[in-house]
Amino acid sequence: MKFDIQVVLVLTLTLFTIMSTSTPPNILVFFTDQQRWDTLGINGYTQGLTPHFDRWARQGTFFKEAVTPQPVCGPCRSCLQTGQYATTTGVWRNGLGLKPDAPKLAELLNAAGYRTSYFGKWHLSEGTGRDAVPQENRGGFQDWLGGNCIEMVSGPYSARLWNEENEPVDLPGYRVDAQTDVMIRYLNERAQDQQPFLCFHSYLEPHHQNTDDSYPAAMGMAEQYRYAPLPPDLAKLDGTAASDWAGYCGMIKRLDDALGRTMDALYSTGLIENTVVVFISDHGCHFKTRNHEYKRSPHESSVRVPFAIWGPQWNGGGERKEAASLVDLMPSLLDTAGIEIPEAVQGRSLLPLTRNETQGWPDATFIQFGDMGMPPGRALRTSRWKYAVTADETRYKSQGAAPEYVETFLYDLQTDPYELRNIISCDSHQDLKAELKQTLLAMMAAAGEEPATIIDAENVPGGQRSVDYPGRS
Repeated sequence: MKFDIQVVLVLTLTLFTIMSTSTPPNILVFFTDQQRWDTLGINGYTQGLTPHFDRWARQGTFFKEAVTPQPVCGPCRSCLQTGQYATTTGVWRNGLGLKPDAPKLAELLNAAGYRTSYFGKWHLSEGTGRDAVPQENRGGFQDWLGGNCIEMVSGPYSARLWNEENEPVDLPGYRVDAQTDVMIRYLNERAQDQQPFLCFHSYLEPHHQNTDDSYPAAMGMAEQYRYAPLPPDLAKLDGTAASDWAGYCGMIKRLDDALGRTMDALYSTGLIENTVVVFISDHGCHFKTRNHEYKRSPHESSVRVPFAIWGPQWNGGGERKEAASLVDLMPSLLDTAGIEIPEAVQGRSLLPLTRNETQGWPDATFIQFGDMGMPPGRALRTSRWKYAVTADETRYKSQGAAPEYVETFLYDLQTDPYELRNIISCDSHQDLKAELKQTLLAMMAAAGEEPATIIDAENVPGGQRSVDYPGRS
């Protein structure tokens, strides 16, 4: 029997397409804690901290201006697991857990036939977090080796997590390496079966060690960055970066090495052909330059984060400057897996951006900030402007929301990317502030918040300022 070679090729390609699309992709989330956006080589930092990230982000889809929806560990993690804002999840501060009826990423993937696993820091269980996380508080993840606040119960060379039976497991080696070893062994096990998986791997680093307020890199790593240049905000403002930046950089380099090892494991097992990899951090770090601690502010150093996705469906998406938030991760992963996104989800899938489907895409991202001991605040970020409002600390301290806010920050990110000149009081920007106020109020309403009032900042004449360059039409 004779075959037309073109027919054979068409049939072969058709069969390959059917097989590829009928196999749901594996999903691996590589999750760092408190990593600044400007530590990435792809964003211009020259110390070579992230060569592995830079390579894979360029191959996939890189969300250059991505932000966190809430720059605090627990609240942000609630957004990641549910696709909802922190005021909707109810986790507006640390120490609270997910609602039983909230849409949960792991539960939805479980129902679709995925095997789901979580390694590392959870920070979504009620209480102090010094004990094991009860099964009912694990968000539906099946395989488990985690802890709620591992910065409180382990050190850089004394990693301690708990398994599914709530038994403590002590891991040898530097904490980043120890957790990576566990994940690589797990990936090798997954390569032996045909079940699609979600592996959510949450590192503590480069978050500070809470027990002694330090940034402990692996031995010998901090010395390599003793003279690494500080970003402009840390060089200009008082804070702790002079003593902590070298250790912080050393931690990030070790994390990037771990990413390289992880990608090597995916390659050697063959999983790389059908695995989507996500790299995120929950928030940034301002090194006590904006308030008395490290985050919980609307500034870029707190809210702008590394965010890239690569693998099937995401490769070739390029560098995207559209508005993107970590609240969009959960629906993006559901979309990737071909799972319907529940109506209760407030984020949106970012997958259409890889196809340049940008019609109707929002111009701004919405940010909630505040925590226990601090007043709540709200902010929006466009590609040029950052506009933020804060509640009265004497009246609304330690609350998730307030009925009244005051304009507190306005930054021109085009001319002042490190937010060193607050122009909230510039008389020349009155019309702009009025426009941004209405946009922010609409975003608050869309997030399900109760109606609120925003009080104008005092306007001070400043003829040297303008919203745009002279002569531009």
